[in-house]
Amino acid sequence: MDIKTLKEFFLLCAVINYAILLIWFGAFVMARAQLHDLHSRWFRLSDRAFDITMYAGMAVYKLMILIFALVPYIALSLIASDR
Repeated sequence: MDIKTLKEFFLLCAVINYAILLIWFGAFVMARAQLHDLHSRWFRLSDRAFDITMYAGMAVYKLMILIFALVPYIALSLIASDR
């Protein structure tokens, strides 16, 4: 596998994961009450705990995208520019 293919792979991973993150955020903003009701069936969550859990989940997901998709893409881009 060459560097160009790996760069495309990591860029596509980042794009797909950011799309998932945006959908998650959109669902949280547009249908927060329904999501809270759904999750409250399984777990006893206060409104505050639900908001904190969602926000923390989105933050962790965003960090994982950065670490596992964007950083390798940037590193491969720097390597490819040296050649």
